[in-house]
Amino acid sequence: MAAEDKKAFGQRMNALKQSAQAKVDALKEHIGNGGQAEAAPDDPTRPARMAPVGSLHPISIVRQRIVEVFTRIGFTISQGPEVEDDHHNFGALNFAEDHPARDMQDTFFVREGTDGASPAGMALRTHTSSVQVRVMEHSRPPIRTISPGRVYRNEAISARAHCMFHQVEGLYVDRGVSFAELKGTLDHFAKSLFGPEVAIRLRPSYFPFTEPSAEVDMSCTICDGEGCTVCKYSGWVEIMGCGMVDPAVLRNCGIDPEVYSGFAFGMGVERIAQLLYRVPDLRLYWENDVRFLEQFNDGAFRS
Repeated sequence: MAAEDKKAFGQRMNALKQSAQAKVDALKEHIGNGGQAEAAPDDPTRPARMAPVGSLHPISIVRQRIVEVFTRIGFTISQGPEVEDDHHNFGALNFAEDHPARDMQDTFFVREGTDGASPAGMALRTHTSSVQVRVMEHSRPPIRTISPGRVYRNEAISARAHCMFHQVEGLYVDRGVSFAELKGTLDHFAKSLFGPEVAIRLRPSYFPFTEPSAEVDMSCTICDGEGCTVCKYSGWVEIMGCGMVDPAVLRNCGIDPEVYSGFAFGMGVERIAQLLYRVPDLRLYWENDVRFLEQFNDGAFRS
């Protein structure tokens, strides 16, 4: 602005400021005396009424993230009942008749109803592997699916365990499926969710429905593998179990194990959320404390 114009422009700006301030002061005085600003209900200049913004539960956020990783590489989503029969929950999955999981101290069995509405042998599902059985019984390979959902186990509630929690289990059945494909899939999952710098390792383990079976460990994201209380100073934290589908399970579901092979894996959503958010106590997920839940209203993971 030219120097000779600055004085006049400044005077006009000061006059505008004084006029606006006078209107603000008058409105404040009017409201302070019990008055209300007049505005029609359909006045487009009327201030909007701001409703409180809710937030997704952290378990829902993490479950969605897990599902997104696998759907991007071709897995479909399968659902099934939470009250399950013995065949789908245990029998078809190669659980022996005397397996501890069939005992009352490990599983919530549904009491038999006098009207026959709840037949004997029904239980709250202990894993979403029962959904995989249903998929294999009603589909033909190739099968590539994940099964997210709630599961129930008769456990004492503590900072590290709960009687109800969430799982995401995966299944891939086709001709020539190998253990190397299983490890590559899980490595892709870990890096997609936790970052490209993480590593995984597989330790031999046992599950009735897979052979060979393995526990999957991931390099600790808290201490970068240096050792801390979370990883018990080992540099590794367990994130899931996995293995090649046992031929007996394929046969129980009507799939010829001489032609097809497959792999399966399963993880607890609470465990993954605990590593992402560094939540020290699993009970916090179930207490509905608004102060806790409000921390997740933007859906962002803590670093």
